[in-house]
Amino acid sequence: MHKKQKLKIVPLGGMEEIGKNLTVFEYGNDIIILDCGLAFPDDEMLGVDLVIPDTTYLVKNKEKIRGIVLTHGHEDHIGALPYVLRDIDCPIYGTRFTLGLVAHKLKEHGLMGRAKLKSVSQGDTIRLGVFEIEFIRSNHSIPDVCCLAITTPVGVVFHTGDFKIDSTPIDGSMIDLARIGEIGRRGVLLLMSDSTNAERPGYTMSESTVSVAFDEIFRANIHKRIIVATFASNVHRVQQIINCAHQFGRKVAVSGRSMLNVISVAIELGYMKVPKGIIIDIDDITKYQPEKLVIITTGSQGETMSALTRMAFSDHKKISLGAEDTVLISASPIPGNEKSVYRVVNELFKRGCEVIYESLAEIHVSGHACREELQIMLGLVKPKFFVPAHGEYRHLMRHAMLAEKMGVSKKNIFLMSIGQVLEVEENSARINGSVPAGKILVDGLGVGDVGNIVLRDRKHLAEDGIIVVVVTISSDTKEIASGPDVISRGFVYMRESEGLIEEIKVCASKSLENCKAKNTCDWNTLKTTVKNDLSDFLYEKTKRKPMILPVIMEI
Repeated sequence: MHKKQKLKIVPLGGMEEIGKNLTVFEYGNDIIILDCGLAFPDDEMLGVDLVIPDTTYLVKNKEKIRGIVLTHGHEDHIGALPYVLRDIDCPIYGTRFTLGLVAHKLKEHGLMGRAKLKSVSQGDTIRLGVFEIEFIRSNHSIPDVCCLAITTPVGVVFHTGDFKIDSTPIDGSMIDLARIGEIGRRGVLLLMSDSTNAERPGYTMSESTVSVAFDEIFRANIHKRIIVATFASNVHRVQQIINCAHQFGRKVAVSGRSMLNVISVAIELGYMKVPKGIIIDIDDITKYQPEKLVIITTGSQGETMSALTRMAFSDHKKISLGAEDTVLISASPIPGNEKSVYRVVNELFKRGCEVIYESLAEIHVSGHACREELQIMLGLVKPKFFVPAHGEYRHLMRHAMLAEKMGVSKKNIFLMSIGQVLEVEENSARINGSVPAGKILVDGLGVGDVGNIVLRDRKHLAEDGIIVVVVTISSDTKEIASGPDVISRGFVYMRESEGLIEEIKVCASKSLENCKAKNTCDWNTLKTTVKNDLSDFLYEKTKRKPMILPVIMEI
């Protein structure tokens, strides 16, 4: 009888952060990957478009990978696939709607030919190497979501994915609590559970409560055009807006590329029921009375280039807003986006619009479980070991405290950081070592070519500007043949600072004279000396530290 190995669980994203969810399960020669998401850049990441997990460990072990398993189709769970699939070739398993969104994404990146997409239904079980994975119906703010029960040689690992307990969901299928309870009764070794709303008491409201609020707003704004901004992926919310529009005899136009993409996938796969002729092209809105229109748009997070932001700042080619418009923002600001959202709200009010945002009406409910639901999940699954997942450190910590209250022993709860390796056996678990993990930044077409040093330079340029000093030196006499010439960008306005520019020239000339006196002719030394002398001089004069680039040429 061969000795049992340990199950290794390695989160490469989604711990101590919101986004870029990716967890590795490894046993012997088999690896499965759970989700493969991206995150959006924070304010410090100047010019960066997206952030994806560091998959060095996976590329190194790619012959062991049996497949990627997806819980649902949100960007923070599928967004990194086009980048990861360039280095890793393995099948991808997910429900029909999730794979519909993945296919759309891969086509855009020209990767569809290589991808092996395998569709599964809620309730199915698949086998990948030593792992048996059961897909269990769940609720969230996107259709076709699953929790996963992963049977491994050491026991069952239950991963909730993103979830809430919604007893009246829009698509009529409630999370399968009976099946989750059954798995819990048989014995679950380890639970990984969504921590996003671990700070919020009570229960998350049902998605269907939103339709009551919509109904009231539509009734109260019978003589106005209604614009609703929400998350593109929230198909159930869009369905409710369309239902309400139909009920009040309005046509619906859609603005925003991601919204159009998701709606077309949802209609094509039958996840949305749209009355014939209700959706019109955005170009045709002039043919209808404003009070007969609803416009569904992206931009509920105040994103700079989104449709709603462009409307607010009169920058949208087809829609201009004014006093005849009521704008609903049917989403709460993601932590960190509050400023952008309220900037757009302010601008909309200035345009004369009526704006209804989350603090004024129940036009948004979260897709994540609050504390009571998290406790129900812990109570049903009854795990031996617990790993709070999907959240910033404060969320993970609050969820850990909740688990302890529910009877999980403190020593069996693990708050993990990305890259840490949790080794699990039938009766024990411990964090043992780590693998490479972190953020890979995507900027334009470059993946990973913008790192900390480039970001530091961008920050430096943004805060203090740049000065370029150009000097030509004679190769025979080592005298200055022409220059120094000074170019300043983002440091001072040259026309108004001629005195300072002259002083910079004098300082650079002195540096070069000193080097000549010391017989220093090595290019690097000359550049470094000019740079250091100028840096000291400018800090003394202006208390600023611009980036200094000396360019020295020889003739």
